[in-house]
Amino acid sequence: MSDSPVRICVAYHSGYGHTARMAQAVHDGAAAVSGVSSVLIQVGSMTDADWSGLDAADGIVFGSPTYMGSASPEFHAFSHASSTRWGRQQWKDKVAAGFTTSGAMSGDKLNTLQYFTVLAAQHGMHWVNLDLLPGGTDRDLNRLGGWLGALAHCPGDHEPSAMNQADLATARHLGTRVAHVAAHLRRPADA
Repeated sequence: MSDSPVRICVAYHSGYGHTARMAQAVHDGAAAVSGVSSVLIQVGSMTDADWSGLDAADGIVFGSPTYMGSASPEFHAFSHASSTRWGRQQWKDKVAAGFTTSGAMSGDKLNTLQYFTVLAAQHGMHWVNLDLLPGGTDRDLNRLGGWLGALAHCPGDHEPSAMNQADLATARHLGTRVAHVAAHLRRPADA
């Protein structure tokens, strides 16, 4: 493996702070893995340095609240802006994953994760799933029972500080899993 750290970028939009808490949890999970560096990138205020960071990353984790059954308009704008990378296949063979939250228990969060998987597939990326069985209580990892990525529920009239701790732990788990998969894929074939 290269001496440089495995780089994970958490590219997200957060409207009211709930998705930002999930992004921080994903970031913390990835950064906790030895030999991995993780960076948070808010897609609503992209700089040239942010785009360069995504281009240099080994993995990108997409995050957005689910609004009206899909990712936020700000995330869609980022997705469309990534088409210059798509044309040059700059993100090909990177690891990808995703997370979302909504105020409704379902809120059609699955559709947002599917949107992320299509975006990743168009870029030629490798999707990393959650790898958890559904939890049985509000204290269990994957309490909302998703497989494509990390899900969270917090009623819209609740502050981000009221988010379920198991949802945040699930997001940390996703970050750790992405970091491990990215590190594994970066190893030489004969290692």
